[in-house]
Amino acid sequence: MAKWATALRTEHFPPERNYLSAHVTLFHALPPSCASEVKTALATEAAENAPVYGQLEGVMPLGRGTALKLVSPAMIDIWRNLADRFHGLLIPQDGHKPRLHVTVQNKVHPKEAKALQVELAPVIDPRAFHFTGLSLHIYRDGPWEFVRTYPFRGR
Repeated sequence: MAKWATALRTEHFPPERNYLSAHVTLFHALPPSCASEVKTALATEAAENAPVYGQLEGVMPLGRGTALKLVSPAMIDIWRNLADRFHGLLIPQDGHKPRLHVTVQNKVHPKEAKALQVELAPVIDPRAFHFTGLSLHIYRDGPWEFVRTYPFRGR
């Protein structure tokens, strides 16, 4: 699903802000002071989990954008483990259970977003997929710096 979702993102995301391929964000901002602990936590979760089942459910409106709505109780469990581990360090946005999604369009006029939702709704078929790992990126005032991917390899 990643290549297909990245192609949608490339087609519809404003190019001047499109620094990443398709992805699901679990946390928006963890403090740089805990970088080593974040790496350890991601490595632990990846080692303990096999590729994580997910379900693409359809199109998700974002107000000024459009996303692909995803459901994955197992990924929410991983988020919960990490959120518990970093309790007290999370920004308010990261303290709430995430609505899993892949953003394919953002920061456009609501009419433009609605038009894309109408266009995509009949062609986005629900389907199963697997998350293959967890990746870490660092925000650099626009571009994101890729740090590492931790592939799921548990049982």
